[in-house]
Amino acid sequence: MPEPDTSMFKLDPAPKVITFDCYGTLVEWYEVLLREIGATLAKHDASGANASAILDSFSAQGRRLTAERPHRLYKDILRIGFAAAFGEHGLNPSADEIERIASSPMTMGPHPEVPDVLRRLRERYKLAIFTNSDDDLIAPTVARIGVPFDYVITAEQAQAYKPSRQLFEYAYRTMGVTPDETVHVAMGMYWDMKARHELGLRGIWVNRRGEAGNPDWLPYAEVSDLDGAAALLLPP
Repeated sequence: MPEPDTSMFKLDPAPKVITFDCYGTLVEWYEVLLREIGATLAKHDASGANASAILDSFSAQGRRLTAERPHRLYKDILRIGFAAAFGEHGLNPSADEIERIASSPMTMGPHPEVPDVLRRLRERYKLAIFTNSDDDLIAPTVARIGVPFDYVITAEQAQAYKPSRQLFEYAYRTMGVTPDETVHVAMGMYWDMKARHELGLRGIWVNRRGEAGNPDWLPYAEVSDLDGAAALLLPP
């Protein structure tokens, strides 16, 4: 595992709360969705499509849908977005198939290193999740992680989706801290690193998929998993 990049990160002043994105950062978003999409494609004549392409199409649909008003629940964005994503590739899964994919975030478990890292971080910091999700959709996912969080801030509560600063500002009011008393840890470059750059937050990018970062949204530290984030947040 590569050493974490410390050049873009300072632990001083010491944070009070470590905030996390959930899907992808803490739990297996891509792994579960690619499996569920693949199972659907196997039931259809889908020679011209693959699961990664469908998920990329959904991500683009998600950007559009989460920016629209009035606020939609995330479970509806999942249903609408995946139906549109399959449609872009000439496929029309049944409502039951779309519902199975849209419900799959409730089944997502943590990446292997996550529970131990969170337990160690809890000894020094409060922990929070900032998620583009609904209260009922995220609850079983948080339970599967198996480590208590002090705060779970959802788009449903804030009535806004990341990267809107509205969700972040709602979260800081709820937690009773200032932004410089936090560090944001996330896998999402567009959803999270963009927002934290615009807000001037310290950030750690968890680059689990070996992707290219966006230099426009620096500074952020880059690590390959949550162990790398712990190395920055829990120095010897």
